[in-house]
Amino acid sequence: MSNPAGPVRVAVVNDYEIVVAGVAALLAPYRSRVDVVELDIGVGVVGDVDVVLYDTFGQVQGDGIELEDLVADGSPKVVVFSWNVQADLVERTIARGASGYLSKQSDARDIVEAITRVCAGETVRPGEVEDLDEHDRGAWPGRDHGLSAREAEVIALITQGLSNQEIADRSYLSINSVKTYIRTGYRKIGVSRRAQAVAWGMQHGFSPDHARVLR
Repeated sequence: MSNPAGPVRVAVVNDYEIVVAGVAALLAPYRSRVDVVELDIGVGVVGDVDVVLYDTFGQVQGDGIELEDLVADGSPKVVVFSWNVQADLVERTIARGASGYLSKQSDARDIVEAITRVCAGETVRPGEVEDLDEHDRGAWPGRDHGLSAREAEVIALITQGLSNQEIADRSYLSINSVKTYIRTGYRKIGVSRRAQAVAWGMQHGFSPDHARVLR
């Protein structure tokens, strides 16, 4: 573990390189307090870190996360970073072993404060925030094509081969919301059928990556 007097050593975890890099860039101005020392893309954490920040984009959500799969020895604390902040989901996730649960509405300062509090032994929950796409933080595949983070995640899950119902279950969205994101996402990327969306996703970075960067 890191020196208590130094910055909190953080690993950022997700299956998409652009998402991990976006979170790391968000935290970079605060490296005197939070030092991102490991970027794990589709693999478990191996370094000596204090906190694992798990971004849920395109991944298993909340209480479905296998926390033991994120870390090699179970010693780092895990903080979930998600836009799915229903109170019951948050509580179930924490009951299963997460030390913190942050909304993607949080700005960088709030994320840093939460991480340092978790490292100090506190359990952190999201505040009361609106869940609006236009306030999403960080980076995600398809952002430069005009996709909101929600639309991008739905396209990512379609690219992974999930059905509409499986996407709804994975994302804690209603089936009607999933259909809405599909419709608006398809319009933005210029496709009309699922096979076209899968092909577009595979060509534009929506297939999960696998890499590890130690800093």
